[in-house]
Amino acid sequence: MAAKPRFRKDTADTPALAPASASDETHPVDQTLPPFKMFTSGLQHVAAMYAGVVAPPMIVGPAVGLNARDTAFLMGASLFTAGIATLLQTIGFWKIGARLPFVNGVSFAGVTPMVAIGRERGAEGISVIFGAIIVASVLGFVLTPYFSKLVRFFPPVVTGTVITLIGVSLLPVAFNWSQGGNATADDYGSMKNIGMAGLTLLIVLVLRKVLRGFLQQIAILLGLVVGTLVAIPLNMTDFGAIKDAGLVGFPTPFHFGAPQFEIAAIISMCIVMLVCMTESTADMLALGKIVDRPADERVIEGGLRADTLGSAISPFFNGFMCSAFAQNIGLVAMTKVRSRFVVAAGGAILILLGLCPVLASVIALVPLPVLGGAGIVLFGSVAASGIQTLATAALEKGENALIVAAAVGIGLIPIAAPRFYHAFPSDLLVVLDSGISTGCVVAIVLNLAFNHWGGRGSSARLLPQARVGE
Repeated sequence: MAAKPRFRKDTADTPALAPASASDETHPVDQTLPPFKMFTSGLQHVAAMYAGVVAPPMIVGPAVGLNARDTAFLMGASLFTAGIATLLQTIGFWKIGARLPFVNGVSFAGVTPMVAIGRERGAEGISVIFGAIIVASVLGFVLTPYFSKLVRFFPPVVTGTVITLIGVSLLPVAFNWSQGGNATADDYGSMKNIGMAGLTLLIVLVLRKVLRGFLQQIAILLGLVVGTLVAIPLNMTDFGAIKDAGLVGFPTPFHFGAPQFEIAAIISMCIVMLVCMTESTADMLALGKIVDRPADERVIEGGLRADTLGSAISPFFNGFMCSAFAQNIGLVAMTKVRSRFVVAAGGAILILLGLCPVLASVIALVPLPVLGGAGIVLFGSVAASGIQTLATAALEKGENALIVAAAVGIGLIPIAAPRFYHAFPSDLLVVLDSGISTGCVVAIVLNLAFNHWGGRGSSARLLPQARVGE
């Protein structure tokens, strides 16, 4: 019987790389693919995240009084800075970067606070937002070594719950895209939009069934292409963006003026940063399980450093706070392509899109219903990974099932009842409106209360994440 290949563990500052003469021992995370496969697999990641990257600037720009041209500039800058942040995560340097197939982009958690900041100050609000992001990101970078130690509070009963919540929390995004993405549009939720989403979902499932090898791995990308081609004769694609897009468009540093620093805005964005760090920690734990390289304290620390450094750099190029994109975790789970260099290729593509608006507009041709159909599979894959983790969490012992029930129930409140916390202070809504963050906190506290405090035995011991599943 052949021996199971072993992968050499990471050193303090370098990724786990096997000797050059033993490529079969190189961990899949550190393997490279042929150039064409690298490009197409990376493009698939970009296609999965594109709408999520450009959506926040599309919301914030008009809210602070920017015209269509400046809003488009913000969108290009967000693509550019998402590429930089993704390269920091996947390639990294020194002690910066998780060195996992980890995609970074503009965080949705900051949209509501940024709109609130901008509305009160008009067009100058962008400069105030950027100043607050810089300060919050620097403080987050300093706190990273301490925050990463929280990984010991994430046994399987907690990680499984959080991973499941990540997937379930993303599904409404796919449903919104499937309906058309714009709730004020006349055709929102029309049979045409939902039918196109259903057709794309069917195409992806059929391609996954009939294709083999590399083509099966890029079934999502192929499904998006086929779905878009079907949508063209149905007038569901907009070619106007290509006609208006320029060939070159570099995001000039501080295009909207020097950053301004106001205490209230800084406090608000510091809260957002803590939420982003919590969600990124959960995402890294989820991804580590999926790629079979558990995220220990060192990996979490490196990943959070990349998050916060990328967020600190982003405002210089007119971008917003960066954080993990959980939808791409679903793509890794579905395709089984675990190479971080594939995601790094996606990061390079994002930078290119930020520098070449005409290319970015080509990606934007994919109608949201098409993206929504594929998103159902992607986000559902994340939830399935969480359920798989919960299967190892000994739910029949102690109060573990109760921990999962309460954490999932509370985590689903913002999804099932979006206005549940409408009477609460706006500062609290930054945390409460994130089902991932609230569910994570509840799972950690209840695990401590039921399994550790008071001297009770534990079936969900506090162990470094690297040991989970061994």
